[in-house]
Amino acid sequence: MITKQTIDKIFSTIRVEEIVGEYVQLKRAGSNFKGLSPFHDEKTPSFVVSPSKQIWKDFSTGKGGTAISFLMEIENFTYPEALRHAAKKYGIEIEEDQREFSEEAKSAQTERDLLYKIHEVANNYFQETLWDSEEGKSIGLAYFKERELKDDIIKKFQLGYSPEKKNAFTEYALEKGYAKDILEKSGLSIFPENTPAGVDRFRERVIFPIHSFSGRVLGFGARILKNNVKTAKYLNSPETEIYHKSNVLYGLNQGKQAISRKNVCFLVEGYMDVISLHMSGIENVVASSGTSLTTEQIKLIKRLTENVTILFDGDNAGIKASFRSIDMLLTEGMNIRVLLFPEGDDPDSFARKHPQEYVEKFIENEAMDFIDFKAEILLKEAGNDPIKKAEAIRNIVKSVAFVQNALKREVYLKEVSNKFGLSEQSLFNELDVQKQITQNQNQTVQQQKENKAPKLEVVPKPELEIDSVQFNILHQENRLIDLMLMFGDMVLQRKNENQEKYEVTVIEEILHHFEEEHYEFQIETNKKIIENIREGIEHDELRAGNFFLTLMDEDITSKVADALLIPDELSDWTTRNIFPPAIGDHVDLEVTNDILIHKYYYIHFMIKQLTSEFEGYRDTDPEKYFDSIKKIMILNELSRKITETLGWSPVTKSPIKF
Repeated sequence: MITKQTIDKIFSTIRVEEIVGEYVQLKRAGSNFKGLSPFHDEKTPSFVVSPSKQIWKDFSTGKGGTAISFLMEIENFTYPEALRHAAKKYGIEIEEDQREFSEEAKSAQTERDLLYKIHEVANNYFQETLWDSEEGKSIGLAYFKERELKDDIIKKFQLGYSPEKKNAFTEYALEKGYAKDILEKSGLSIFPENTPAGVDRFRERVIFPIHSFSGRVLGFGARILKNNVKTAKYLNSPETEIYHKSNVLYGLNQGKQAISRKNVCFLVEGYMDVISLHMSGIENVVASSGTSLTTEQIKLIKRLTENVTILFDGDNAGIKASFRSIDMLLTEGMNIRVLLFPEGDDPDSFARKHPQEYVEKFIENEAMDFIDFKAEILLKEAGNDPIKKAEAIRNIVKSVAFVQNALKREVYLKEVSNKFGLSEQSLFNELDVQKQITQNQNQTVQQQKENKAPKLEVVPKPELEIDSVQFNILHQENRLIDLMLMFGDMVLQRKNENQEKYEVTVIEEILHHFEEEHYEFQIETNKKIIENIREGIEHDELRAGNFFLTLMDEDITSKVADALLIPDELSDWTTRNIFPPAIGDHVDLEVTNDILIHKYYYIHFMIKQLTSEFEGYRDTDPEKYFDSIKKIMILNELSRKITETLGWSPVTKSPIKF
């Protein structure tokens, strides 16, 4: 178990804007950063990162918390995994409590954890085989050297080699204590009926590990080096619980910072294309790992940039396939350029032939707008045939129909109009036709899905009925907890009944109110927060917002993010010369007034309870009946005095002026 001292060191060292910035393209907005939500499709940024508070908040989904909770959310890390990932990034040494784990704790490892672990073991094995074994050096390393790869690049991409012996890795993993079951589920080993010792899936191949966004090994690509063997040149890991090829881009882990920094992503086809461009100094590049581009992959890129340049080697089959990718990229709101390398070249060979500056200039100068690209390809095929030419223009307009932004669509159509000498009106008419065709196709697909889906009776989930009294008391309970989290250790100047001055913290004053009223908390997360606050006071410690950010409790960290980051932080009002009052300008009065408002709602909560009880006493217990009426009258009078004191209406909830 990671020690408390190490956890504290991690939280004091890491920067939320740096960790989140690897996944989301952030832009400065006053003292904060803003970006598009990585958890929800949106066009207007609602994701806020606060460097000063070291928290993030996604207002589109309601999620929020610390850098660690962000890693848990986006990478599906456990709390210890997120801590280890952050520690590795910042060079923090992990110290652990030396304690024996029970058999129950050992068996609690999930299959997912074991899959990650066996891939890590395999990755190390393949690299060690490449660098340390005679076979690895003479075959695997020799191949990479032949491709002109330098040692630092081979190590950067963790390239490896799987030996000729048919079960070399399987045997190694079994000796390490890994079960056949997990080796088979990982896809690293196969156990045919006639071969109980197992067979390595990737034997006698050079290995390309495929990493997640954060750098964990999810699977492998492997290339065979013999030409006389009748088998696939490239072999990839099968789909597993941790590896879904449609959700992964090769090179994204190594190139994400360059993509974000340069605000453009180069999209290529193969592993070696990515690696060779990196070796030439061009790092903002990814490959779709031998699969057609998917919406999930596009969304991974969109976290970092909306600009994509597709790099092709000029192969006709590949070019035609690219048309589908272009339409998908346009649908997701990406800005696209396309580059065709000279005949006989691909990104790999071109990058090895020329220096970095030449390659970058070539891409910058030769990359075309998708309209010019499609026009060049389709019109070359059409020649002088007017029917084929019209079909080519229709194909281009079809792509424009996928553009989501109306202004961009109009600009693109004007470009098509100028290029082909056609009227804009005829192009807009064709655009409407193409949009209708696409819409009909989508409806047909949806209907087919619905027809295939089993007809299940939907049982409506009963909603929890909360009346206005309960709603108000819950809202005010949250409000007071928020004040404790935001300003808990702030000292307030107060006077007692004898006008004697004394000092009290926000936490102490609000906590005293709750205890004085014998208030029972209605919200589970608030109960946990109050328990922590009381425990802190017993140890002479005031536990406010920052304390709770280090707890291993997603509900609490999300609650703290809600308290510390408010919706107004989405807007930088100072850019419009508007200077609203800062949060906390009147904490002393806010605390006083919010306690009174909570008292008001709590009074009506008690009145409601008494009212529901006293009718039963009318005939059975007259004394209790009149006693209840008397209590209700006293509570109503207290309620009236509170509203007079505040100058506040519970009906209009008019704001209290400070």
